Amino acid sequence: MKKFNIRKVLDGLTAVSSPSPSPQLGAKENELIPETLQSEHFQICKTVRHGFPYQPSSMAFDPVQKILAIGTQSGALRLFGRPGVECYCQHESGAAVIQLQFLINEGALVSALADDSIHLWNLRQKRPAVLHSLKFSKERITFCHLPFQSKWLYIGSERGNIHIVNVESFTLSGYTIMWNKAIELSSKAHPGPVVHISDNPMDEGKLIIGFESGIVVLWDLKSKRADYRYTYDEAIHSVAWHHEGKQFICSHSDGTLTIWNIKSPAKPAQTITPHGKQPKDGKKPEPCKPILKVEYKTTRAGDPFMIFSGGLSYDTVGRRPCLTVMHGKSTAVLEMDYPIVDFLTLCETPYPNDFQEPYAVVVLLEKDLVVIDLAQNGYPIFENPYPMMIHESPVTCCEYLADCPVDLIPALYSVGSRQKRQGYSKKEWPISGGNWGLGTQSYPEIIITGHADGSVKFWDASAIMLQVLYKLKTAKVFEKARCKEEKPNTEIVDEDPFAIQLMSWCPESRMLCVAGVSAHVIIYRFSKQEITTEVLLEVRLQYELNDLESPEGGGDQTPAPPTPSTSPSPQTAAPQTHTSTSSNSSDGIRDNIPCLKVRSSPLKQSPGYQVELVVQLVWVSGEPPQQISSLAINSSYGLVVFGNSNGLAVVDYLQKTVLLNLGTVELYGSNDPYQRQLRSPRKSRQQNIYLNFNSAQDEEADMEKVICQSVNLLVVISEWGLYFFCVFLSTVLLSVCPPRGSIPQDNRDNSFSRSRSSSVTSIDKEAREAVTSFYFCETYNRKTDGGLTPSLWVGTSLGTVLAISLNMPPAGEQRLLQPVIVSPCGTLVRLKGSILRMAFLDSTGSLLPSAFEPWYEPNAPANGEERDKVRKRRPVSVSPSTSQELNENQYAVLCSEKQAKVISLPSQTCVFKHNITETSFVLRADVVQINTGICVACFCANGHIMTLSLPGLRPLLDVNYLPLTDMRIARTFCFTNLGQALYLISPTEIQRITYSQEVCENLQEMLGELFTPVETPEAPNRGFFKGLFGGGAQSLDREELFGESGAGKAPRSLAQHIPGPGGIEGMKGAASGIVGDLARARIALDERGQKLSEVEERTAAMMASADTFSKHAHEMMLKCKDKKWYQF
Repeated sequence: MKKFNIRKVLDGLTAVSSPSPSPQLGAKENELIPETLQSEHFQICKTVRHGFPYQPSSMAFDPVQKILAIGTQSGALRLFGRPGVECYCQHESGAAVIQLQFLINEGALVSALADDSIHLWNLRQKRPAVLHSLKFSKERITFCHLPFQSKWLYIGSERGNIHIVNVESFTLSGYTIMWNKAIELSSKAHPGPVVHISDNPMDEGKLIIGFESGIVVLWDLKSKRADYRYTYDEAIHSVAWHHEGKQFICSHSDGTLTIWNIKSPAKPAQTITPHGKQPKDGKKPEPCKPILKVEYKTTRAGDPFMIFSGGLSYDTVGRRPCLTVMHGKSTAVLEMDYPIVDFLTLCETPYPNDFQEPYAVVVLLEKDLVVIDLAQNGYPIFENPYPMMIHESPVTCCEYLADCPVDLIPALYSVGSRQKRQGYSKKEWPISGGNWGLGTQSYPEIIITGHADGSVKFWDASAIMLQVLYKLKTAKVFEKARCKEEKPNTEIVDEDPFAIQLMSWCPESRMLCVAGVSAHVIIYRFSKQEITTEVLLEVRLQYELNDLESPEGGGDQTPAPPTPSTSPSPQTAAPQTHTSTSSNSSDGIRDNIPCLKVRSSPLKQSPGYQVELVVQLVWVSGEPPQQISSLAINSSYGLVVFGNSNGLAVVDYLQKTVLLNLGTVELYGSNDPYQRQLRSPRKSRQQNIYLNFNSAQDEEADMEKVICQSVNLLVVISEWGLYFFCVFLSTVLLSVCPPRGSIPQDNRDNSFSRSRSSSVTSIDKEAREAVTSFYFCETYNRKTDGGLTPSLWVGTSLGTVLAISLNMPPAGEQRLLQPVIVSPCGTLVRLKGSILRMAFLDSTGSLLPSAFEPWYEPNAPANGEERDKVRKRRPVSVSPSTSQELNENQYAVLCSEKQAKVISLPSQTCVFKHNITETSFVLRADVVQINTGICVACFCANGHIMTLSLPGLRPLLDVNYLPLTDMRIARTFCFTNLGQALYLISPTEIQRITYSQEVCENLQEMLGELFTPVETPEAPNRGFFKGLFGGGAQSLDREELFGESGAGKAPRSLAQHIPGPGGIEGMKGAASGIVGDLARARIALDERGQKLSEVEERTAAMMASADTFSKHAHEMMLKCKDKKWYQF
């Protein structure tokens, strides 16, 4: 009779924070291994967002604070100050930001959205918040203008009307400029939406209004009538003033610029078609593309600048978007890589009535931000210090490492600094506002991103900043086709054949291994010296493998490991020849060739990461190789292992040999727990099957396929010590667990959903067992083992964990001469769902890191002492006292898509088990260190982030962080130590989050400050004669004109005022730390002042009441003074 176990009943109760009941052994161990982590140590919080704002739509600049704001089509706001000072905000509605206006040097920003709402943001706090909102209900907002040092905001509408808003109270003024009063009374046509509003630089009482149809009106605010009207045949896109207020310039839809004198409305003073061909007969130039925006900036010492976007001739087909700078007689056309969204000219003065003295142009492109230096010849660009080129090539995978070796970032920076481009402006970056945070976080952090073009970027992510350190181009190893005709027909992807799919990195030894979508693996070694290598020889090796069908699995049974006699023998690297069972009779079938061709010419390798080994999977009988689903490297053992949906290969990159090349079925030996049956011959499959794994799953439904193919290994050896291996594992067309990063560019952003049964291994959906996870360790592989042995643990998509024993030769020269003996040990344990993560704990519950080799200079002299000193394996420590007491030495932590288990070794007893999810599945799981303890951090497909204690697997955190996730997030989400995590929130942005309560509490101090107290520059001197004769700028009392006393109240139905959360209460919630204490003190003073004023008012009211009572009493006394008692 099966023994009843109450632990299984409580497995699904994830909400309970107490550990699930375990067998007596587990309870005893839990008492001896105290767990320090509790639920109060965890909290989910977004920290910072890096990268280029996705789908930008508008931009603004504060010339005094020197802060740049960018709005996006999804309602996001990104604010940038000096390098390292960034901020992300989000409008609740998610509507596109159509325009931004700074309250210059006031620490506030006005945003106008496509849903006809305007918002006032308070930038004086580290996390900006909305103070006020105004939602228009009857008018569509098209343009906004806020004059310098004014509190009255002009809002133009689609109907052609202009409304005025007080930005202090966010209330509408009763003053309205109606379109029918602005245009000629005789005009019957509607002038169209308002596309421009600005006041005359020399007369605040004159407002210029541009309508889309081509009409421009100079409006007198005091007399409430139009002074002049200017009409042009073509539609207007933008208007700009000359600083003297006597001229303005308009840009039109036919590519022309018209310059008008304000007192000559009959015709423009000058008409220019900058890029139009001028006919000889004096006719009008040929029309060009619209000039979308123009700016007119003056200088004291020279000619004015006219800067505009667009306006190119229609016959310039294929020409990239351009920004044109006209200065005097010179015209410079600056080509951009992406379409121009907006641009701003940065000037020395914020006053519009003074010489502007432009010094730079900020150009916002669809996928980049460019700043052009106007003060130097040739208009060079500034080197962008922000991490905005994360998406230079689309990100396909990410890795995140916190608390890495301290010498790693300087080493990467030293080799990366040589990669910087030349020709940048020598001036400092002009966007320099704000101050850095004062956080105490000091540990180094590194982010690694793999990209679609085969590049790998290393980023310094310390102290919530991001800076690129080094860029590695893996595509240099392969030949590139010069044209489409030369493109080899062996590629299994139409685009991005070099895209990075998986990465494995040993930070201590600096060894790097990457796997690409063309079924290739490249191993890199870090060196500070330059070398040149050349490929000379090819050697081929074949090996037979029968491919069998894998039935459903996913229980708790633990099959016994096979005996040594049944274990497959390791494969040697000696060249052998076997007859392939694959059909290769027909002509033109691709066979025994890799997807990519390795370079045959000498390869110059710069300091940094240099190629040590290349591994490629090859075609067999017209079948493309399967993509690599798992990858691991260990510098202490000198081994690389990778697997796909057929099996795995173990490669010794020191001796350049293949140690093991087995199908997953053969890892079980004769004790295979599954009833596997042969299948009928498989028909030829399409080459790009991996491009859409949904269709691949549909095709896998028909099960009348075959596979009985050979395994081929192609070894390419270099005379200079550079070796290239080409290893092929038998072809399978559908990976059981699609590898992270295997989704093509077109499908990356699709919603992530995958139907799964509870066992995740239904035979109807998955026909074979893929290798999904590896872990190198020194542990016990068998119950009878008396000591630790080097091992490789293998996890599969059916939830099986198998062990491979590694018999390593002695270190030093013997390591290069004696072979590494590899022998599979059989199955250890099984879980539900695909194995995602494995780790090991010692007898005290501390995390056991994999053994590693310290970094050494690989290109040092052969007899150098440095190489002999450091090439020693670091031992893994185990506490003997605790081990003897418990009679157990290690614990294996295993996490799958559905559950987690802790196994005691060498007894292989399951001491703790926890079912993570029943309705969803885990996408990413990591064993991480936080505070003084360790835990398992999981991210599920339903958006939940969970943490489990170790070794007890108690649920500590379960937060529904992302209500809906997509493939991009699923592919890039990763946890790391010290409570840090990240994912790609958009194709161009990385979102970093923390799940640590301690980091959340200190986050406010770590964030930078956007607003800093800065003196506003003095207004331009009017001069004696201008002041005497009234030639200077004329001011306007807008309060008298637009206030309630002068203009009355606006209709309530026009717009609704919505108070925001960014006031005193918002600051209370946001403030913490030293800055928070000051803010709280200031708030307390404000509140105390308010209370004192209330007390004073009440006291005054009581005094007034007492006086009134005294007067009434005195009157009564006089009235009753002479009366007798009987007269009352």
